[in-house]
Amino acid sequence: MRQVAGGDREALGMLYDRYERLVYSLAYRVVQDPQTAEEVVQDVFTRVWQKHALYDPALAKFSTWLLQVARNRAIDVLKSRRRQQESVSDDTLLQTVADASPQTEEQVLQAIEQEEIRDAMRELNPEQRDVIHWMYFDGWTQQEISNRQDIPLGTVKSRVRLALNRLRQTLGKRKEGRADEPLHTHPL
Repeated sequence: MRQVAGGDREALGMLYDRYERLVYSLAYRVVQDPQTAEEVVQDVFTRVWQKHALYDPALAKFSTWLLQVARNRAIDVLKSRRRQQESVSDDTLLQTVADASPQTEEQVLQAIEQEEIRDAMRELNPEQRDVIHWMYFDGWTQQEISNRQDIPLGTVKSRVRLALNRLRQTLGKRKEGRADEPLHTHPL
């Protein structure tokens, strides 16, 4: 991030190569549309480039911050899409959905990515899996999890941190095992 802050585009490319799949998987889980998920990925890395000063390494690891940016952006896009859909007639909406069907290759790649994340989530203990699900898939803040589930905020934060570390390790090992396979990439 220091190199990105210094204007190093290659450093941004390295971050993109390392985290794009994870950001895409999270975005897709929220928006349920491959093209929209790709747009979220592009938005997220554009924000990393433009708003790098918002990242404070004293507050969170880069990957945690990046996933939070991705989650927030995906939720914003989803809310925007819902508002647009409310203003569109049913016939137009049906046509839009029909036109947005993904290609077979994309479906296969997305299924693989989703399965990898599901497998990694299964390796978490139930408490960690729950907080990750509530936070990243249901859109709850850590404070909301604490309040709604009657769990101390510090415990929620610890569970999130431990779960993200475990997911990072698990997904990283799987990615290393596929180093010879072509990666599903999305241009910046």
